[in-house]
Amino acid sequence: MVYNKLVNYVFLLSLACLCLWTTATLAAVSDRLRPGDVLNFSSSICSPNQIFCVCFWTSMPGLTYLAVSRGSAQVWIANRNKPIVNTSGLVLTLDHSGVMKIMNQGRETISLYSPAQPIRNTVATLLDSGNLILQEVNSNGSMKRLLWQSFDHPADTLLPGMKLGVNHKTGRSWTLVSWHTDSIPGSGAFTLEWEPRGSQLQIKQREKLYWTSGVLRNKKFEHIPKEAQRMVDYMIVSNDNEEYFSYITQINHSGWVLEFGGQMRDQGGGDLAKVDNCYGYNTDGGCQKWEQPTCRNPGERFEFRSGYFDFETDSDSNSTSNLNTSLAVSDCKATCWSNCDCVGFDYSFENGTGCVFYNGKWKSANLASVRGFAILVSSHSDKKVKKKWIWIGSSVATILLIICLCILCLKQKRKKVVPKGERTENKMLDLVTSDRSTNFTELQNDVKKGHELRVFSYSSIMEATNNLSLENKLGEGGFGPVYKGKLPMGKEVAIKQLSRSSGQGVIEFKNELALISELQHMNLVQLLGCCVYGEEKMLIYEYMPNKSLDCFLFDSSTQSQQLEWKRRFSIIEGIAQGLLYLHKYSRLRVIHRDLKASNILLDENMIPKISDFGMARIFTQQESERNTKRIVGTYGYMSPEYAMEGLFSVKSDVYSFGVLMLEIVSGKRGNNFYHEDRSLNLVGYAWELWRDGLGRDLIDPRLSSSCINHQMLRCIHVALLCVEESADDRPIMSDIISMLTNESATLPLPTRPGFYTGRKVTKAQTFPKKSKECSINDLSISVIYAR
Repeated sequence: MVYNKLVNYVFLLSLACLCLWTTATLAAVSDRLRPGDVLNFSSSICSPNQIFCVCFWTSMPGLTYLAVSRGSAQVWIANRNKPIVNTSGLVLTLDHSGVMKIMNQGRETISLYSPAQPIRNTVATLLDSGNLILQEVNSNGSMKRLLWQSFDHPADTLLPGMKLGVNHKTGRSWTLVSWHTDSIPGSGAFTLEWEPRGSQLQIKQREKLYWTSGVLRNKKFEHIPKEAQRMVDYMIVSNDNEEYFSYITQINHSGWVLEFGGQMRDQGGGDLAKVDNCYGYNTDGGCQKWEQPTCRNPGERFEFRSGYFDFETDSDSNSTSNLNTSLAVSDCKATCWSNCDCVGFDYSFENGTGCVFYNGKWKSANLASVRGFAILVSSHSDKKVKKKWIWIGSSVATILLIICLCILCLKQKRKKVVPKGERTENKMLDLVTSDRSTNFTELQNDVKKGHELRVFSYSSIMEATNNLSLENKLGEGGFGPVYKGKLPMGKEVAIKQLSRSSGQGVIEFKNELALISELQHMNLVQLLGCCVYGEEKMLIYEYMPNKSLDCFLFDSSTQSQQLEWKRRFSIIEGIAQGLLYLHKYSRLRVIHRDLKASNILLDENMIPKISDFGMARIFTQQESERNTKRIVGTYGYMSPEYAMEGLFSVKSDVYSFGVLMLEIVSGKRGNNFYHEDRSLNLVGYAWELWRDGLGRDLIDPRLSSSCINHQMLRCIHVALLCVEESADDRPIMSDIISMLTNESATLPLPTRPGFYTGRKVTKAQTFPKKSKECSINDLSISVIYAR
């Protein structure tokens, strides 16, 4: 087997050298193909700096392909599953109608691009990125639009700038597919995909998950060697149009190759994923577990060795064959592993396809003339029986020793009196990392693994806040005080101390801790860790120097003037993107249930971050709504169906978002606004003004110098759609973002909203006074119990 592989590699290298020699000596068509030009078997197209070239390339069985090559490596193949046998008159053409195709004298045609209507001014160009593009050009030669590109049709190599993921608008999927064998570039058994919900790369063998990259932490994937990521920057995009992963690097000749055996390596040097080590029983290096045959044990694996099988009976009964050429070595390995009688395998044909399975006794022979096979190496072989019993004896002795030590330790502990605070702390920490009293098993398992959350000691919190001094106090919220702290490394944090009378119990505390640790988005506040001591519960967040949105909207005129309209609209967009992530793109669907201005924190760049997930709830993607008897939230922001019936869904958050938009536009609080003349709350007041064509009267007067009238009125219109009385009539967040950003889109007319009239508190509250209290990294929640 090893000898055959060597022959294959030598042959492929010779063909690659021939292609390069042809490129250097014969006439090339520069770096582009114009209408009427042809690329024949003896010519090539090269990128401006000669990094990549397009030419016809022939593999060992005499099959020809159109390939983009860099040196001896084929990084892209146009017709990988449609090889050409007859090379007579073989050309790549671009005709005057914009059709680009491969054809030969036998009129065998492979179309790469064919427009619905003829396009005359086209040109095909090979870029230094390795991307072969077809574009429509203007009369001066500048690009008018991109028609087709090879980067949209990945083969087995991911070049810098290529995408892995999906285009929701076109339905196109960007996925790497390995070669069938080392000499056949057709689609093989392994795929490399981007999984957007978990933000991970995945390698699958015929839909079975073999390997994942792990999550991206500190700009590095967990299960890709760090040395292979030294000079690599990743780009992850997730929006309504597309979700994809891409990378850029300063390493020359970089390209991530998914090999026919499932391994992934970088052409610039270094292994990325050793999938050949994945057997379903281990999780080393990102390997995934799956159900195992009863006869296989951890530690067993296949190795290629030289030797032969010694059959004690008729040879036909000790070997079986599968001559299916669609099977490659990886398929043979998987089949043999699942068959308890199989102890070795080999491929049937010289091109690496088909399978032969063996169940005889293996005899080693380290001779060059002896053929190599893949044989099963067991950690439970007869040769290791003595070592096995020695290991078992040692293990039993060690276990007995440990048991004795534990008994002694328990006796010692009984003599000690554990302080009440420490006992409660241990109990709380056990609860935080256990699966009791929660439905978030998967999330809790992640918390157990760390997930970048720290459990801070009480002493470290005291040191960071100077013993919770008044100078470090940022504010007082509904759940207790918030302090500014400084960690030993200099990082500033906000520490929320939950008071015993706050209303947030153990379950809510654990909910927030487990849930927010899973959420990673630029418009969500980042939870760094927690501290539990006695009855004290604390949450440690990233510090937000600009406090919360309500400070700027409803406080002194000086601060509100900082929120000119452009910044307010940017805040609206940021909140919408954060909600879209919670509702659609996070691992599980999250309903916030208490969206309001005090729960929107602003960082140093005034970027909004949604906070306070203590009352949030998780939905599966199949659930649309849920009912509860315990209604939580804040008056004025709750949707009618939630406040009256306990029904909540993503549309409950949409209602709250609509109220919040009206607050941002008007500068008035939604939960205590009352119009004396019309007996209306803010929602009803906005509706009547809009209905009467007086929407401009709602706009905050302090925006007069920065207002964009049509954009403000559009925000009011969208907000009124969000607060429709029926949840079914409200738009989802992806539609809301489209309505806000696409000004040419026609908006439906809103109907009378829910909770139309207001409640009169006092005449002094007709138009709310400016309050000096605001939320500073504190996440207050009002709790209303059902009648």
